[in-house]
Amino acid sequence: MEELLNDTFLGVLVGGAVMILLQIILVIIGYLIARSIGKKIISRSFERMAEQRNMHPGRVKTLKNLSLNVFAYALIFVLITIIVGIFDLNIAPIIAGAGIIGLAVGFGAQGLVSDVVTGFFLLLEKQIDVDDYVTIAGLDGVVEEVGLRTTQIRAFDGTLHYIPNREISSVSNHSKGNMQAMIDISISYDDDIDRAMKVLQDACDQVAAEEEVIKDGPHVLGVASFGDSDVIIRIIGQTENMEQWGIERKLRKACKEALDANGIEIPFPHQVNIQKK
Repeated sequence: MEELLNDTFLGVLVGGAVMILLQIILVIIGYLIARSIGKKIISRSFERMAEQRNMHPGRVKTLKNLSLNVFAYALIFVLITIIVGIFDLNIAPIIAGAGIIGLAVGFGAQGLVSDVVTGFFLLLEKQIDVDDYVTIAGLDGVVEEVGLRTTQIRAFDGTLHYIPNREISSVSNHSKGNMQAMIDISISYDDDIDRAMKVLQDACDQVAAEEEVIKDGPHVLGVASFGDSDVIIRIIGQTENMEQWGIERKLRKACKEALDANGIEIPFPHQVNIQKK
């Protein structure tokens, strides 16, 4: 009799464990399906919003990434709550305890609260968006993600910087409107400045005709300064955002070729040695 009871108890225990395991597997499968569907819905919603409201692509990426993060956290919380319910535990005290712990952390972790508040105003005031070229906390780079706690900046050497939002005391956004392309070209003191300026302007006009990203100029302003062995001529133009470096490189190449073709010297440092006997 005792052996029969033991076998029955063991069978019920194994059956209950298998049932719980099956429920957990079904919940996890449902979580994965909900996460996939939710991500698609959020992405498509922001794509339609961008088309209808003509929003800036960087702004769309910023809000979409933030929404996906919030959705992921909320879904994980629901998953944990359901799994706890499968084990017949009372969920209400857990939720209340989580609220109390969250309140205590909010009072104790003032830096975290400062991060969230600063991040909220960065998003609300549209100070920076994804793909903007910015200077933040002394670091230059392109914004990869703007969150409520940290902002991610990709430096031009490939380094990814995670900056706590509370350290962002000032923001320099270099991506608002057109950008300035500026180069300095040197000619020798023996060359005709007016002729050199005309040659350079012709080269700039040729580059402007080939590049649609140039919005104004480039214009040869004139003599910017005098060097030890050269006269420095400055050229300035306006380009689309993030295109200024490429245009500067192309202008330098075109100006060098134009000066060489017209026999105008680009000087190099000279030294005069005097020997006393």
